[in-house]
Amino acid sequence: MTRLLVSISFAFCIVSSMPPALAATTRSASALPGAETTSALPAQPRLSALSVLVLDEKTGSPLIIKNADMETPIASISKLMTAMVILDAKQDMQEKIAVTNEDVDMLRHSSSRLAVGTVLTRGQLLHLALIASENRAAHALARHYPGGLGACIQAMNQKAKTLGMQNTTFEDPTGLTSHNQSTAEDLAKMVKAAYAYPTIHQITTTAHYQITHTTLSRIRERVQSRKQRHHKRQSTHIVWRSVTHEVAFNNTNQLVREGRWDIGLSKTGFINEAGHCLVMQANIARHKVIIVLLDAAGKYDRIRDAQRIRQWMESHLANNKVASAADYLP
Repeated sequence: MTRLLVSISFAFCIVSSMPPALAATTRSASALPGAETTSALPAQPRLSALSVLVLDEKTGSPLIIKNADMETPIASISKLMTAMVILDAKQDMQEKIAVTNEDVDMLRHSSSRLAVGTVLTRGQLLHLALIASENRAAHALARHYPGGLGACIQAMNQKAKTLGMQNTTFEDPTGLTSHNQSTAEDLAKMVKAAYAYPTIHQITTTAHYQITHTTLSRIRERVQSRKQRHHKRQSTHIVWRSVTHEVAFNNTNQLVREGRWDIGLSKTGFINEAGHCLVMQANIARHKVIIVLLDAAGKYDRIRDAQRIRQWMESHLANNKVASAADYLP
């Protein structure tokens, strides 16, 4: 009886001494399928993102978990779903689409490098929506979806249900509204599905993209008439001329731009309500993983979180020390 009491007391002391973040991770891990109990592991990395999920893509086993079932706005991560339904519609990627006043952000008045009147192909707009997170590009794509903008949003929600994303809602194709909400668990399913699209894989892992487009510009043209030549007077006329522009866009994920990661898919997102978000499919320590980071404190915090995850995995997973987050379970 004495030995039993001592054992119980010793176990209680161990559990009580666990860091709060680790205890929360343990509770979350038990809720996910695919987690199996093995041996004790070193502490998981401290991450700034409020919601985190790192999955072993092959097994579906969670490696790192933090509030993975918390519903939160997802900002431009939404554009991955927009891209999938656009590609599902099998529309002509060479069809030309004009950016109009309908595509201007009247909710947050965000800036854009796509002037109203810009004409690009559907394929070019898809590149800009995914690489540079151009809101006007994503909105223009959705407007030209079969049936229009409403049909596109309906298709996005239907695909979410098909993928088993039970806690996800889309109300626009850009993510500018805070009503586009999901969880890290659901987004991991979306990332896995999006990675299966070769076009999305190719576009989101492109570091830089340049477009050449033509717009109409108003030009003041001074004309000197014959009668005015002796008096050196000129009249001014407004004319419209076609002007060709070359514009370079960079991937919003600096990890893609730096080229030191083996990344298969990438998308960033930010609005005030969502914080700084990042989702990726990557190969780390010979393991393909899905990384979801939601509501990080700052623009560079999500990058530092990803780097900490990589360091942690390379230190422990490469030596088969880590099987899943459930390894913390007794």
